[in-house]
Amino acid sequence: MMSEIVFAYPGDLQTLTGGYVYDRQLIEALRATGQKVRTLALGEGFPHPDAATVATAIDRLAAATGDVLIVDGLAYGRLPAEGLARVGVPMIALVHHPLALETGLSPEVAAAFRADERAALQECAAVLVTSPHTAAVVRADFAPDNTPVTVAPPGLDRAFWGGLTKAPEAVPRVVSVASISPRKGFDVLVDALARVADRPFAVDIVGSLTRDPNAAAVLKDDIAERGLSHRVTLHGEAPDTVIRTLYSRADVFALASRYEGFGMVFAEAMAAGLPVVGCRGGAVPDVVPEEAGVLVAVDDAPGFAEALSHLLSDAGRRAQMGEAAKKAADRCLTWPETAAIVSDLIGTVRAQS
Repeated sequence: MMSEIVFAYPGDLQTLTGGYVYDRQLIEALRATGQKVRTLALGEGFPHPDAATVATAIDRLAAATGDVLIVDGLAYGRLPAEGLARVGVPMIALVHHPLALETGLSPEVAAAFRADERAALQECAAVLVTSPHTAAVVRADFAPDNTPVTVAPPGLDRAFWGGLTKAPEAVPRVVSVASISPRKGFDVLVDALARVADRPFAVDIVGSLTRDPNAAAVLKDDIAERGLSHRVTLHGEAPDTVIRTLYSRADVFALASRYEGFGMVFAEAMAAGLPVVGCRGGAVPDVVPEEAGVLVAVDDAPGFAEALSHLLSDAGRRAQMGEAAKKAADRCLTWPETAAIVSDLIGTVRAQS
C-alpha cells in the first residue's frame, strides 16, 4: 500500500533559497513516483519563532494524519521535545544543516539552538541530511546513536544548467549566487575583489536584498567603500532563468560561504561549466572536487584573492577547470534518484512504526 506523506515546512515554501528549493523539488519528485504528499505549513518566524507560533506548529503536527511526517529542520530544531513527543505520526527530521552552526549567532544563542536541536532529534524516527559532511556532524554531535541518518543529496537538472552557449565579454565576469547573509561570506568576496582591483573584471551578485536588510546594507556599503560600485552589479533575487543567463556570460563562480550543508549553487554553476572559487566550509569540499575549482580556508580573503587572480588572468586554466566542473556535475544525482533514496527511508520508517 502506498504511504501518505505529510511534508511540514516553516515560512513560505516558494522562498528562493537552497533549503526551500530542495523541499519543493523533493515534494514534486516524490509525487512523480505516485506517492501522495500533503504539505503542512508551520508558520512564520523560524528559526526565531515566538511562543504562539511554536504552540501552533506543535498543534498542527500533533493533528497531522498520514503514515510519515517529514519536517523541515529550520522548524524542527526549534520545536520543544516535549511538544514533539505529542506527535503520533513517525517523523523524519530533514536537517539541511544544524541551526547552531549559522554564522553570527551569539555563543548563548548557539548553545541554546544546539541544546534544542539535540533534544528535538530524540523524538524523530530518522534524520534526513543532504551531504556526507552533515551526516557526520549530526551523528557526532546531535542525533542519538540509535537514530538512523540518511544522506539524500539534492538532485541536479543537468539539462537545464548545462549546455549553455557562452557569450564572451571584453573582461572576465565573476558571478556569485546566494542569500545575502553573514554565513555566505560576501564580506570576504568583496575584500578579495578589492585585492585584485588592478585586474579587469566585472561581478554579478544574485541574492535577495530584502530578506536580511542589514546584511544587504552592509554589502552595499562595503562595495562602495572599496571603490567597486562600477564593477559590481547587485541583481537582487532572481529566478533560475535569469541566473542561467548570467552563467552564460560568466567566467568564474565565486562564493566565500563560511558553512554549507550542501551548496546547490556550486553544483549548478559547475554544470554550467564554471570553475569555482570557494571556501572549505562545511560540505563544500563534498561538492567541488579540486580539479573543478580552488577552495581556501574560511575567512581567508588573501587566499581567495589569489585564487581569483590566477583564474582571472589565465583563460586556459579557466577553460580546463570549467570542463572538469562539468564532468563533476555529471556525477551529481538527479531528483528522481534523490526521491528514490527518500522513498526507501520512508518505507523503512513506515514499516517500523
